[in-house]
Amino acid sequence: MKKALLAVGTLLAGSMAFGSPLNSNARSVIPASSQQIISVDYRAMHNSPTAMELKARVLPEALKEVESSLRQMGIDPDKDVDQLTFVSFRTQKNGLRSIGIAQGQLNQKQVLAGYRKRKVNGTKYLNSILYPVSTGIQMTFLDENTILFGEPQSVKDGLSAQNGDTPGIATNADVTDQISSAESEPVWSVLDAQGTQTMLRNALGDASKLADYDTIKKRLGGSHYTLDFTRGVDFQLIVSTSDGMTSGTLSALIKAGMMYRKMGASPIEKGAIDNMTVDSDSSSLRIHYKSDDHQFQALLHSDLFASVSR
Repeated sequence: MKKALLAVGTLLAGSMAFGSPLNSNARSVIPASSQQIISVDYRAMHNSPTAMELKARVLPEALKEVESSLRQMGIDPDKDVDQLTFVSFRTQKNGLRSIGIAQGQLNQKQVLAGYRKRKVNGTKYLNSILYPVSTGIQMTFLDENTILFGEPQSVKDGLSAQNGDTPGIATNADVTDQISSAESEPVWSVLDAQGTQTMLRNALGDASKLADYDTIKKRLGGSHYTLDFTRGVDFQLIVSTSDGMTSGTLSALIKAGMMYRKMGASPIEKGAIDNMTVDSDSSSLRIHYKSDDHQFQALLHSDLFASVSR
């Protein structure tokens, strides 16, 4: 379980995610050093067969561990959780930690009564009471319907940000700007500049080894993506860049990578690449993909999907 939160976030980053805006208490525990924020809208996910198949193929074991931890708290993820948020953030030594935030009809009184019944006492940290969930995992209520959970030090990092002892996400203008650009959509995720570099390097594959990418990667800002399963699959990624030359060069690299992948692609994979557009302007790169449910579900079983989602 110790690596499950980070694994879920990593897998979602490599593929796609479902989410919605964060409430104020959830936002308050996000450290300024966040690399990526991903929200999973459980209601929307369960209403979409395509989304459920994506979940089953991409997040089998890691998400099971997270859901198991929620059940140990007395929370049924399928019925009680409206939204799960995963945050990966950097430590002072450039390591990565992660926290999870659950929002929904969580019934704080019932959960805490369960701990009392089992004679499990919490420990106080700042203004919160931390309760054990499983080996190496703790949780605390931020309000009646919001839970923060993760490894003990990660949870404490989040609470320290909430308490003002360490910088919170509100002090990171680059990431909060990305949030502002994305959170009006029902589905969103944001990455900081370093996270964006990593994401694009993975997406470009061998093309990232070209001198052009090595030159422009330091001129990349943060990024955000949105995803909608309402009518088929509609995905959009926007990467902020320092200038038009950077966005234009990045656009050319991605188009070259798409052409390279298309050379050995199956008909289904070629159709997916044809459904993708890449554009740039003076300050951003935009990648858009749209397909119907049938096309996307076929893509889930392809070698191309396996290569970009691992």
